[in-house]
Amino acid sequence: MSYLLLALAIVAEVVATSSLKASAGFTRWLPSLVVIVGYGFSFYALSLVLKSLPVGITYAIWAGLGIVLVTLIGIVFYGEKPDLPAYLGMGLIIAGVVVIQVFSRLSH
Repeated sequence: MSYLLLALAIVAEVVATSSLKASAGFTRWLPSLVVIVGYGFSFYALSLVLKSLPVGITYAIWAGLGIVLVTLIGIVFYGEKPDLPAYLGMGLIIAGVVVIQVFSRLSH
C-alpha cells in the first residue's frame, strides 16, 4: 500500500509541477487550482507513506522519478528538447533509484 501511495504522490506532484507553467504565474485560475490541489494531495500522500517507509528512500524515489517524469512531460507537452547530458543525468537518476531499491537495506 505504501508504494501505491508513493506512486500517487509522484503522479500528483508531476501534474502539479507541469501545471505551473500553464498557470502563467498563477494568472490562469484552472491550472493554478490544479497546482494547489496537486501539491496538497501529493504532500498528504507522501506524509502517509512516511509512516511506513524511511524518509531517505521515499524522498529519493519521489524526487528522482518526479524529475524524470516532469522532463518527459516538458518534451511531450511543451516542446522542450533536452540534450545528451540531460538524458545521461536522468539515466543516472533512474539508476540511483534502482540501486537504492535493489541493494539498500533501508528499502526492505
